[in-house]
Amino acid sequence: MSARTGEQYRAGLKDSREVWLGNEQIDITEHPAFQGSINGMAAYFDYQHKYADDCLMEDAETGEQHNVSLLRPRNAADIARRHRAFDRLARYSNGMLGRTPDYVNVVLAGHASRPDIFAKSGDPVYFERLQNYWRLVQEQDLALTHTIVHAAIDKSVGELQGINEELTLRVVERTDQGIIVRGAKMLATLGPIADELYVYPAVPIQKGYEEYALSFAIPVATKGVVSVCRDHYGVDQPIVDKPFSSRFDEQDAVIIFDDVLVPWDRVFIDGQLDVYNSLNAGTATGNTQQQTAIRASVKLEFAYDLCVQMAKVTATDTKPETASMLGEIYSYLRIARAVIHSAEVNASEWGGGAFFCHDDISSLRTMMPLWMARVNDIIKSMGSHNLLATPTAAAFEETRLGPLLKKYLPGANGIAPEERAKIFRTAWDFAGSALGSRNELYERFYLGSIGRARALDHKKAQMKGETGAYEAMFAEAGIFPAPVSTEGLDLDAAAPARA
Repeated sequence: MSARTGEQYRAGLKDSREVWLGNEQIDITEHPAFQGSINGMAAYFDYQHKYADDCLMEDAETGEQHNVSLLRPRNAADIARRHRAFDRLARYSNGMLGRTPDYVNVVLAGHASRPDIFAKSGDPVYFERLQNYWRLVQEQDLALTHTIVHAAIDKSVGELQGINEELTLRVVERTDQGIIVRGAKMLATLGPIADELYVYPAVPIQKGYEEYALSFAIPVATKGVVSVCRDHYGVDQPIVDKPFSSRFDEQDAVIIFDDVLVPWDRVFIDGQLDVYNSLNAGTATGNTQQQTAIRASVKLEFAYDLCVQMAKVTATDTKPETASMLGEIYSYLRIARAVIHSAEVNASEWGGGAFFCHDDISSLRTMMPLWMARVNDIIKSMGSHNLLATPTAAAFEETRLGPLLKKYLPGANGIAPEERAKIFRTAWDFAGSALGSRNELYERFYLGSIGRARALDHKKAQMKGETGAYEAMFAEAGIFPAPVSTEGLDLDAAAPARA
């Protein structure tokens, strides 16, 4: 099979997956709440064919077309090819979808590009299984999502201590068929409407917690996999009235593994701490964050253009305070583009033949959450009460109401009343609707918390020895201060080692 169509994606959802919405176990292919989301994701698969020159490439072995996101980058040309695909795919939703299949595809391709990391296990079978799975995803064009965050409910102790020890995913038995896993993982965005779950390393795990050091992939419909959905924020309204909520609620779910059998050929890490603790650091920033940064920059571009339209429809585009807010968003966009460009131009081999972006791209991880929240604040400030005075498109067609709306709710600068309503409805759906609020929270913690990301940047700077201006100043004067201690900077540790 080559790259799938939307209809083929829909057909793949007709299985025995266990999905819960509230207190009801549902069939997602039939439940009315999910139809907009499924249609929106199906349209993504059709979109890759519409823009095949950007999104698809021919497999050298099979000759079939597959998504560029599964390319294992080996040189600068591959980095440029991926950029074109990521940019095009992000434009499908104007960056509003954070977990389109190309996201986890990129993660998987990055992992499959680092045989040197898997060699630390001492057994080549693990990487062979991963390569085989990468090939399977490529051939079947599967929609993957991940679920990687520990179920750390009690924050007063380590992520794998106390009550957390029994909650998070771990191996409880090994059989001839595979491993039996039990526990929960947070938070599978797209989980209920994906084809498969890819579990892989997030933060490092210390010695003594090997049963938690896991990587594997299984179908969402595997027996014992339970998807517990949050409230669904999709709405059954026309796209013109709800351009995002009508089709782009990608749904988040807690995944509970209720004694799930994972076949051996789907197990990629099973307690090998050297591999587990190296994989994320050896792929995430240079590989994965090329996709995430481009997706975010596309969203910033859309937000800027939307706010420009808001300013025009209220004739505030020449006011200094409005120009300042518009310039603020545009500055975020320019910085994002510049960081992405620099990281791509300075891409290099990371090991095992993998050619990834420069690690400096990770700086966007510490800034984007703040920028995205600020953009929403600007939209609400600029929109003010106008965000709530937005008749539906159908209201303008009503014989009694339509003429009144056209008379009393026009836009400035000769902009039609219908266009005015469409602009502000789009802005509200972006920043103020239930889905808009969810998306803001999503952006705040996308790729982890800001605090952790900043601490990791500090740690990397100290480890690389990239600083030293303070010491140099005193050295020039013949004064030599004691070196700055980096003790205690192991901020990724999940928990203390067991006795």
